[in-house]
Amino acid sequence: MTTGLYFHISFCKQKCNYCDFASFAGRENLISAYLQALDKSAASAPKREFSTLYVGGGTPSLLSAGQLEELCTLIARHFGPVSHFEESTIEANPESLTAEKLAVLKRAGFNRISMGLQSFNDAELKTLGRVHNVQTFLSAYAAAWKAGFTNINVDLIAGVPGQSLQSFLDGLQKLVDLHPEHLSVYGLQIEEGTPFFERGIVCDQLLMRRMLEEAHTRLQAAGYHHYEISNFALPGREAKHNTHYWHNGEYLGLGSGAASYLGGVRSQNTDDVADFIARINAGESPIVYSEKLEGKEHEGENLMLGLRLLDGIELTPVQEQLFGKDIEKHIQSGLLERVGKKVKLTLEGLFLANEVFCSFVAPFDQ
Repeated sequence: MTTGLYFHISFCKQKCNYCDFASFAGRENLISAYLQALDKSAASAPKREFSTLYVGGGTPSLLSAGQLEELCTLIARHFGPVSHFEESTIEANPESLTAEKLAVLKRAGFNRISMGLQSFNDAELKTLGRVHNVQTFLSAYAAAWKAGFTNINVDLIAGVPGQSLQSFLDGLQKLVDLHPEHLSVYGLQIEEGTPFFERGIVCDQLLMRRMLEEAHTRLQAAGYHHYEISNFALPGREAKHNTHYWHNGEYLGLGSGAASYLGGVRSQNTDDVADFIARINAGESPIVYSEKLEGKEHEGENLMLGLRLLDGIELTPVQEQLFGKDIEKHIQSGLLERVGKKVKLTLEGLFLANEVFCSFVAPFDQ
């Protein structure tokens, strides 16, 4: 059984208006102490064979070239060289991705970059609270290719406040013209605690659905495999690390806000950077929450995650017994279908997936 390794870099230049992740702006003075805490945390981590590496955030590319080199060194010290992982991804924002940093990452052995574009329109980027503009992204994308990165994901958001269907489609086509190996296309979610939520921003759900439907059709026509609700890849370029999550595989998360799933136990580290550093330096656990799902809850989570993949999931006899009636209900309503031995989302279910997933999360309908 393979295991994924995740490092969380909690720092950002500026907090985006839609972001509810464990990330913080204006705390760059803590980066050095944070890397030292990551080193100590990695030293006491469970010993496993890790097949994939993912460095996310936050904004990992906010680190200086020297700090990125320090991060790569500590990964190698405790888990082996970055180049030894089957897939090694690092997230980057265009405004902080320089040729010097790209050279450090390439030399260390990273083979995949995930770039946060979000929109191909400068006004929409400003609405989202992004620091970069379109030209900055294009320059960073070109620099990544020049540095030798041939597996790049780009993130795009549908449903930006004030965004028209034509603006979204124009941006999508410009992205297709760049031909990245992987695309993540998300419908905007307004989460409590974000600036958008506080301002009472409400998404036009019908317009967003039209955008996502067009992305589904146009990206497949352009040769991309729609393999997960929000993810498209050229053949063979599906994200191995994230696919491991959707198969409910084990993973170890290091850093503030990072989650782990080991031995059936899901745990979460403290979100706060300073608290994480203090706990590690005091020899204390950074974990603030853990649970072990068993029985129906465990089987329901396996189903929910597996159904995120468009190929669907082959049900076990236990899952049929526990959720057969729920599955038949969603088949009757046109949101699920049986194809061979598998159950999968229909095209309609793809856009109403949360209605399906609610059936597999406690409290369950009796």
